[in-house]
Amino acid sequence: MIKPIVKDIIFLGQKSEISTKDDMQVVQDLKDTLSAHRNGCVGMAANMIGYRKRTIIVSLGIVDLVMINPVIISKNGEYETEEGCLSLQGKRKTKRYKNIEVKFMDAGFNEQKQKFSGYVAQIIQHECDHLEGIII
Repeated sequence: MIKPIVKDIIFLGQKSEISTKDDMQVVQDLKDTLSAHRNGCVGMAANMIGYRKRTIIVSLGIVDLVMINPVIISKNGEYETEEGCLSLQGKRKTKRYKNIEVKFMDAGFNEQKQKFSGYVAQIIQHECDHLEGIII
Protein backbone atom coordinates (compact mmCIF):
# COMPACT_ATOMS: atom_id res chain seq x y z
CA MET A 1 0.00 0.00 0.00
CA ILE A 2 1.25 3.50 -0.80
CA LYS A 3 1.68 5.32 2.51
CA PRO A 4 1.89 9.07 3.18
CA ILE A 5 5.36 10.48 3.88
CA VAL A 6 5.85 11.33 7.56
CA LYS A 7 7.16 14.85 8.19
CA ASP A 8 6.78 14.86 12.00
CA ILE A 9 10.29 15.54 13.34
CA ILE A 10 9.43 14.12 16.78
CA PHE A 11 8.37 10.77 15.25
CA LEU A 12 11.34 10.73 12.87
CA GLY A 13 13.70 11.49 15.76
CA GLN A 14 12.88 8.23 17.56
CA LYS A 15 15.03 5.11 17.20
CA SER A 16 13.44 2.26 15.29
CA GLU A 17 12.77 -1.21 16.69
CA ILE A 18 14.12 -4.50 15.33
CA SER A 19 12.11 -5.86 12.39
CA THR A 20 10.81 -9.42 12.49
CA LYS A 21 9.09 -11.75 10.05
CA ASP A 22 5.80 -10.34 11.36
CA ASP A 23 6.73 -7.02 9.73
CA MET A 24 6.55 -8.14 6.10
CA GLN A 25 3.76 -5.63 5.43
CA VAL A 26 6.34 -2.91 6.10
CA VAL A 27 8.48 -4.30 3.27
CA GLN A 28 5.57 -4.27 0.83
CA ASP A 29 4.51 -0.77 1.85
CA LEU A 30 8.10 0.48 1.39
CA LYS A 31 8.20 -1.05 -2.10
CA ASP A 32 4.85 0.48 -3.06
CA THR A 33 5.62 3.91 -1.61
CA LEU A 34 9.11 4.12 -3.15
CA SER A 35 7.62 3.15 -6.50
CA ALA A 36 5.06 5.95 -6.21
CA HIS A 37 7.81 8.49 -5.45
CA ARG A 38 10.47 7.14 -7.81
CA ASN A 39 10.84 10.43 -9.71
CA GLY A 40 12.13 12.22 -6.60
CA CYS A 41 13.31 9.51 -4.23
CA VAL A 42 16.09 6.89 -4.25
CA GLY A 43 15.63 5.35 -0.82
CA MET A 44 13.28 5.16 2.09
CA ALA A 45 13.27 4.06 5.72
CA ALA A 46 10.22 2.52 7.40
CA ASN A 47 9.79 5.48 9.76
CA MET A 48 9.28 7.74 6.74
CA ILE A 49 6.00 5.91 6.14
CA GLY A 50 4.90 5.59 9.75
CA TYR A 51 6.58 2.38 10.96
CA ARG A 52 9.27 2.52 13.65
CA LYS A 53 10.92 -0.62 12.29
CA ARG A 54 14.52 -1.20 11.21
CA THR A 55 13.83 -1.71 7.51
CA ILE A 56 14.99 0.35 4.52
CA ILE A 57 14.73 0.17 0.76
CA VAL A 58 17.31 1.51 -1.71
CA SER A 59 16.92 1.98 -5.44
CA LEU A 60 19.79 0.40 -7.36
CA GLY A 61 18.46 1.57 -10.70
CA ILE A 62 16.63 -1.36 -12.24
CA VAL A 63 16.03 -3.13 -8.91
CA ASP A 64 15.26 -2.08 -5.35
CA LEU A 65 17.17 -3.58 -2.44
CA VAL A 66 15.33 -4.22 0.83
CA MET A 67 17.54 -4.26 3.91
CA ILE A 68 16.04 -5.55 7.15
CA ASN A 69 17.90 -4.65 10.37
CA PRO A 70 20.91 -3.18 8.50
CA VAL A 71 24.10 -2.46 10.41
CA ILE A 72 27.04 -0.63 8.87
CA ILE A 73 30.01 -2.70 10.05
CA SER A 74 32.82 -0.76 8.34
CA LYS A 75 33.28 2.56 6.59
CA ASN A 76 36.05 4.66 5.09
CA GLY A 77 36.65 7.67 2.91
CA GLU A 78 34.82 10.40 4.83
CA TYR A 79 33.51 13.37 2.84
CA GLU A 80 31.02 16.20 3.25
CA THR A 81 27.94 16.48 1.06
CA GLU A 82 24.44 17.95 0.92
CA GLU A 83 21.31 15.79 0.96
CA GLY A 84 17.59 16.24 0.69
CA CYS A 85 14.82 14.06 2.06
CA LEU A 86 11.13 13.60 1.28
CA SER A 87 10.44 14.10 4.99
CA LEU A 88 12.22 17.47 5.08
CA GLN A 89 12.34 20.67 3.06
CA GLY A 90 15.53 21.77 1.37
CA LYS A 91 19.01 20.30 1.58
CA ARG A 92 21.33 19.97 4.54
CA LYS A 93 25.05 19.34 4.95
CA THR A 94 26.16 15.99 6.33
CA LYS A 95 29.19 13.70 6.52
CA ARG A 96 29.21 10.41 4.65
CA TYR A 97 31.71 7.69 3.72
CA LYS A 98 32.65 6.61 0.19
CA ASN A 99 32.85 2.90 1.08
CA ILE A 100 30.76 0.91 3.54
CA GLU A 101 30.09 -2.70 4.41
CA VAL A 102 26.62 -3.61 5.65
CA LYS A 103 25.27 -6.66 7.42
CA PHE A 104 21.51 -7.11 6.94
CA MET A 105 18.68 -9.53 6.27
CA ASP A 106 17.18 -9.59 2.78
CA ALA A 107 13.41 -9.71 2.14
CA GLY A 108 13.53 -13.50 2.63
CA PHE A 109 15.23 -13.02 6.04
CA ASN A 110 18.50 -14.45 4.76
CA GLU A 111 21.59 -12.90 6.34
CA GLN A 112 23.69 -10.89 3.89
CA LYS A 113 26.93 -8.94 4.04
CA GLN A 114 27.75 -6.61 1.16
CA LYS A 115 30.09 -3.76 0.30
CA PHE A 116 28.76 -0.60 -1.32
CA SER A 117 30.46 2.51 -2.61
CA GLY A 118 29.69 5.91 -4.05
CA TYR A 119 26.12 7.13 -4.34
CA VAL A 120 24.53 3.84 -3.27
CA ALA A 121 26.64 3.87 -0.09
CA GLN A 122 25.49 7.43 0.55
CA ILE A 123 21.82 6.47 0.20
CA ILE A 124 22.22 3.52 2.58
CA GLN A 125 23.91 5.75 5.17
CA HIS A 126 21.08 8.30 4.92
CA GLU A 127 18.42 5.62 5.42
CA CYS A 128 20.34 3.95 8.28
CA ASP A 129 20.51 7.36 9.99
CA HIS A 130 16.70 7.43 9.85
CA LEU A 131 16.63 4.15 11.78
CA GLU A 132 18.69 5.76 14.55
CA GLY A 133 16.46 8.85 14.69
CA ILE A 134 19.18 10.97 13.08
CA ILE A 135 17.77 13.66 10.85
CA ILE A 136 20.13 15.37 8.44
